[in-house]
Amino acid sequence: MTDCLTVAQGEFKLNRLPKRPRELLRAWDAADEYLLDTVAEQLKPPSTARMLIVNDSFGAMAVALSSFRPYAVSDSYLSQQSTRLNLVTNNLPERSVSLLSSLDPLEGLFDWVLIKVPKTLALLEDELIRLHPHLTPTTQVIVAGMIKTLPSSVWKLLERLVGPTTTSLARKKARLIFATPDAGLLVPPSPYPVSYRLENTEYLISNHANVFSRDSLDIGTRFFLQHLPSRRDACDIIDLGCGNGVVGLIAAERSPAATMHFVDESFMAVASARDNFQRAFGERREAIFRVGDGLMEVESESVDLILCNPPFHQQNTVGDQIAVSLFKQSQRVLRKGGELWVIGNRHLDYHSTLNRLFGSHSVIASNSKFIIVKAVSVK
Repeated sequence: MTDCLTVAQGEFKLNRLPKRPRELLRAWDAADEYLLDTVAEQLKPPSTARMLIVNDSFGAMAVALSSFRPYAVSDSYLSQQSTRLNLVTNNLPERSVSLLSSLDPLEGLFDWVLIKVPKTLALLEDELIRLHPHLTPTTQVIVAGMIKTLPSSVWKLLERLVGPTTTSLARKKARLIFATPDAGLLVPPSPYPVSYRLENTEYLISNHANVFSRDSLDIGTRFFLQHLPSRRDACDIIDLGCGNGVVGLIAAERSPAATMHFVDESFMAVASARDNFQRAFGERREAIFRVGDGLMEVESESVDLILCNPPFHQQNTVGDQIAVSLFKQSQRVLRKGGELWVIGNRHLDYHSTLNRLFGSHSVIASNSKFIIVKAVSVK
């Protein structure tokens, strides 16, 4: 598949992260193309416009609009790293785009706000509430997405938190929504993070807007918690793709001597995990919290146990590439005799990948929907 994006701003070579030898997916979609062409050919912002880009998947918008020196907000570490990589690939200075996490405060007013609709509607709600003080009646707010990602709830959210909306015609199954800021709107405080009491415990679990299953314990994690090992000999345990950190929280309880590591590529996930662990243990337990590309920055042969409920989608793309990458990284960082425990839907066939990487696997537990498997490092 071609890796060159051709839009009104020019032609740009773009890559996705994590990298795969034979990448079959593009680093942009038709909504990116539609938005970029519309901005350049019809709207034509002045070169002095103060521009904010929100939820840019792999940096396509930031790279194409780098001459405006935009700010780019994302909850994804991989998105930020992709943006940096793609700027360098296209001989553009990294400093031409100011990268902010989803939890970083915004400063000043923006003339243009370009938003890609995220997979999670709650994240969009939180983003729009955070944006409100930084809009003026003349701010151009444009929301882009594939039609399948634009339910009526997106329009309702924009009209409730920004102002009146109009829409473009569809192009290549993509659509644009134009929102006009209404200075008279009374925008409420963000309801996030939200909290719930973890069943059968005293732990209060708080969750930022982009955290999976933020309102209650999901059934897969519940099944995983029922079968987590007790490892009193473990020195280092990683909750990989930690989300709100519930798995690592219970693992810490069952392995009291271990240093816990919480890793996720979502800034909001790691912030939630930190809040939940510190509320539960205070200063009594040591823990490390890392936003990153899986285990890329973890030392080889340094971990005794990895617990993983891998995602089977990246943004709106379903696939096992993230899981396979995490399994390969796990094989590298586990000490000899170290264990990788994985839960997944039965149909995902993770055991085949684990057999290839580790030589074997064993089934810990299964039910009609989920299976928990273990692989042991023999190096």
